[in-house]
Amino acid sequence: MINYKKHKKGIDMGKKQPDPEKMKILRSLPLDIKQSLTKEEVDAFLYEDVWPDSLREKLKDYLVD
Repeated sequence: MINYKKHKKGIDMGKKQPDPEKMKILRSLPLDIKQSLTKEEVDAFLYEDVWPDSLREKLKDYLVD
């Protein structure tokens, strides 16, 4: 049987829960920003500590140093 929940990096995304605060932030972004994010960028935002440059660029106006 094929496990469709497997992420391409081998992480079972069905078992790993995103940080509720990150989910809240993602939902609060303007619609045009959310629509511009790729699935990989959303996954990086929710699950990774290091983001791709493309995600940092799209969110630069919302990041706090």
